[in-house]
Amino acid sequence: MNNFRLEVFIKVAEKLSFTKAAKELYITQPAVTKHINAIELKLNSKLFERKGNRIELTKAGIILLDYAKKIDNIYEQLQFELSALQQEYKGKLRIGASTTMTQYVMPTFMASFHSKFKDLTIKVINGNTEQIENALKQNEIDLGIIEGHSKRREFHYVEFLKDEIVLAVRSSHRLSKKGEISIKELQTLPIIVREEGSGTLEFIVYHLKMNNLTLNDFNVEIQFGSTEGIKNYILHSDTFAFLSIQSIVNELRRNELSIIDVKNLEIKRYFNFIFPEGQQNPIVDLFIRYVRGYNF
Repeated sequence: MNNFRLEVFIKVAEKLSFTKAAKELYITQPAVTKHINAIELKLNSKLFERKGNRIELTKAGIILLDYAKKIDNIYEQLQFELSALQQEYKGKLRIGASTTMTQYVMPTFMASFHSKFKDLTIKVINGNTEQIENALKQNEIDLGIIEGHSKRREFHYVEFLKDEIVLAVRSSHRLSKKGEISIKELQTLPIIVREEGSGTLEFIVYHLKMNNLTLNDFNVEIQFGSTEGIKNYILHSDTFAFLSIQSIVNELRRNELSIIDVKNLEIKRYFNFIFPEGQQNPIVDLFIRYVRGYNF
């Protein structure tokens, strides 16, 4: 099997459509069929089965997809290491990052990285910590940047950037000038929090537990799936929200939001690079070295 033939298989497996795969690969549908038939003949296994008007992967197809993606990654690494011999950096890097990262931190250093390594193709997807970990497990990305507190055995974690989760409220709120409140006072206030699976929510829950508290002890008004949604909500209401300080820098400068300290509740964390345990990917290594040396 040549590399393009595997690329055809991966595309069909991802799209579950010979027509869509042909369109994205700029080849004809009969050519796609020919490549798939050749792979099935080589492996003596049927890779797809038709269910009505759609196709599904067979058990053999699922196994091949996992290996095909690994082979594709190895091929990318080979290209990178060969080009690195001539001080050229070519290849592909797929990054999954939390909302806070993609919206408020990454754009600056990504622009700098890309200007230095123009021949690297970079794809960034956004998701919460749970989604990023699952994407990494499914080999859909090469590197994750997350904010979760828990650590899974199959992944390797590298500390990246220090952050703090703070209690924010609109600056025109009557309590914005108070400066500090107690946890008991906090329990009486309407709170907005992120959705289940969010690394930010995970950290909040962890630190509340350290104070023998759970979210059920608070007046949670609503859960939002995005930081921007939470910011806009509290800007137009009398609610409070725990947010990464990285995400409200501009609002603090414009005096739209204020921070209120909560006595005996300090939520500090690190964003982490995360990749499969034992993985050796020179492009990932290059990216991590570059970003960790970036002047934030």
